[in-house]
Amino acid sequence: MNDPDRHERLKRLEDRINALKGVDAPKPHMENHYSQAQLAWRMVIELVAGLGIGFGMGYGLDYLFGTIPIFLVLFTLLGLAAGIKTMMRSANEIQLKNAAETLDAERAREGDDKRMTDGH
Repeated sequence: MNDPDRHERLKRLEDRINALKGVDAPKPHMENHYSQAQLAWRMVIELVAGLGIGFGMGYGLDYLFGTIPIFLVLFTLLGLAAGIKTMMRSANEIQLKNAAETLDAERAREGDDKRMTDGH
């Protein structure tokens, strides 16, 4: 077997492998579904973490100073506010990302339409 023949066989094998890999590629809507679920869990975790940290700090201060649960209530509410603020920041980040993707898709579609009307 000569070298060019071997090179051609390897090229055909590589093409077949790439074609088969394309068949098993995951569907994009499934990735989007999991992505949305991950974002939802991220927001829930941010809210619960804020509450938990506020609760822990308030309980610790009440225990340290021997007071009634005034710090517990105060810091739990502050933790709730911090969790909501973080959650809203994440939602805004996601919204901006989706708006940018939509804008990019519209620009690409307009470019395709323009090329079709120009005859290219």
